[in-house]
Amino acid sequence: MKNLYQLTTFVTVISEGSMTAAADKLYLTQPAVSQQIRNLEEDLGVELLVRGVRQIKATPQGEVLYEYAKKIINLTQQAEIAIKSIGNQMKGQLRIGTLNSLGLHLMSPIVGRLMRHNPDLMLKIDYDKGDELIKGFKKGQYDILILPDVKTEFSAELENCEQKFLAKEEMWLVGSSKDEKMPQQISFKDIGSFSLVNFTDEFPGFNNLVNGKMQALGLHISSIFESANVGTLKRVIEAGLGWGFLPAHSIKKQVRSGRVNRVYVKDLHYEIDLMFYYKKNSESKALVEVFYQTLAQQEKG
Repeated sequence: MKNLYQLTTFVTVISEGSMTAAADKLYLTQPAVSQQIRNLEEDLGVELLVRGVRQIKATPQGEVLYEYAKKIINLTQQAEIAIKSIGNQMKGQLRIGTLNSLGLHLMSPIVGRLMRHNPDLMLKIDYDKGDELIKGFKKGQYDILILPDVKTEFSAELENCEQKFLAKEEMWLVGSSKDEKMPQQISFKDIGSFSLVNFTDEFPGFNNLVNGKMQALGLHISSIFESANVGTLKRVIEAGLGWGFLPAHSIKKQVRSGRVNRVYVKDLHYEIDLMFYYKKNSESKALVEVFYQTLAQQEKG
């Protein structure tokens, strides 16, 4: 394979579904995109795309390349971020506020690497309720907040700050894989079919939505266990004591490994943006930017 540029073009064609859409996204002409794909096919000696269909589809060989190419591109981007995160740019202190469930997923994987390669970097990470973190940010206690969209989830406004999109978050209903009676899909009215455990405090907007749907349907369901600690709730659910809604980021590993099963709720879908907030004109803006890029690339990977 000749170069990363061709792989990026190929992945974009597949993900966008057409040469035209890929050209628009890459700021290229359609003939230029087509030529890159042809060059890549000639280099590999196989056809990568099925021609003559409305939406571009990959051949079996193209599907294999697509999966590997995504990994190659992500690893290249991660290497670039890792290199940039080592050295003079990562000096100073960053005070970060986030939710426990987000911090476990977002912060834990990168903190060790950053601290190991940047001895002059000092990180202070606080886990708290969203409302308390927002108050602290307004008082100048934090350089960075990593939270669900504060306006949507906490009915709050943050003035004199910048924000960047980090990732999408969903709430998944999950139950123990040990329970053979656990359904794959339900309607919300059936939420009382199993004992309910409740994740409190961290996502009040979602909790308000669930409570509103229960009231509208005349459901009166008491949870058997409540906690603001996502790790505790995962263990309760894995043990088969009940099912409950948890942030997808915190439970994906357990779902992939088969330790818990996701139950699809046909008439309830909740998706929210995870945002990276920081003060305008921050003295640590360069440090904040490298930290954001490191987090964002981790999510893409």
